[in-house]
Amino acid sequence: MGRSVLKYVRVRDYLRSLVTHELSAGDTIPSERLLCEQFGVSRMTVRQAVDALVVEGLLDREQGRGTFVAPTKVDLEVRLASFGEEMQRRGMEPSSTVLSAEVVAATPDIADALDILPGERVYYLHRVRLADGEPMAIEQSWLSCQLVPGLFDGDLPDSIYGELRRRGLEPDWGEDTVSAAEVDAPDAELLGVAPGRAVLRLARRTFAGETACVYSRSTYRADRYVLWVPLRAPRRPLTPRRTSGDLMAEPATTEVAR
Repeated sequence: MGRSVLKYVRVRDYLRSLVTHELSAGDTIPSERLLCEQFGVSRMTVRQAVDALVVEGLLDREQGRGTFVAPTKVDLEVRLASFGEEMQRRGMEPSSTVLSAEVVAATPDIADALDILPGERVYYLHRVRLADGEPMAIEQSWLSCQLVPGLFDGDLPDSIYGELRRRGLEPDWGEDTVSAAEVDAPDAELLGVAPGRAVLRLARRTFAGETACVYSRSTYRADRYVLWVPLRAPRRPLTPRRTSGDLMAEPATTEVAR
């Protein structure tokens, strides 16, 4: 068993190095026959190594065509930034295809997310977001008409966050809900993937101070994104140093708004 595992690891690590340093997205990997001859292993061992890299997202297997190097994934960092800002930060050119831009009545769930009453008028913007011309995500956004009057009067804004800043509403915090799902046929066509492929779904409420200014729902291609969440150890609470005089009095407390 130990020798079998070692052989599988050798093939897997060789292929990983090949994908990382020599091959490009869309290139085919060496055939099973060639890998079997090169490493002196069985087809089962080679397939085990390939399967591991498919699971990692480094390889794509297409029935009847072969196994190819998967496109490079973009890290989807959980931080408050627009799609355009994120793509520009990575040296990619962002663009959008607008599917719908209209004023609609807020449904109860949208009203709850924006802290308004159901039925109030909201702007609805439905777009496919692209990077270097390739579909990366589908985004639906809602904003209160009272908060940003005239948003759709002229040309549609390239960046909703940028338009909010121009109006004195600085998006400074938010909350995300992330889940995994299988893409349905309509969204699969928009993203250029096969129906049933894995996607990341992200729902976000964006705030400027205490004002809920944007609610959005996005669908990201899982073959082009990996979720990256920076973590840090919790800080120890700061306790003021007490003197002998403090022992006779109740300590003062300060409430910090978050």
